[in-house]
Amino acid sequence: MVFRNRLRWVPIMLLAIPKAHMTQGQLWTDPIVAKVCQVAAHVGAEHCPNGFRILSNFGRDAMQSQSHGHVHIIGGVHLGPYA
Repeated sequence: MVFRNRLRWVPIMLLAIPKAHMTQGQLWTDPIVAKVCQVAAHVGAEHCPNGFRILSNFGRDAMQSQSHGHVHIIGGVHLGPYA
């Protein structure tokens, strides 16, 4: 599933998640991650034709706020270099 994130750091901020609940660690070690990322790449290309990033946070130090496994699709603006 893909839906808009409530945060608005960039014009386009979507979340791609599996339907079944799993933690971030479970998502990234399960074969379903390939499907979630495939969907994220397809939706990212539709919503951000000039480019986008797919990213994922693991744990509190990385500012992960939800325990449900997910990937972020961000774009809609020039994102610049990594901080």
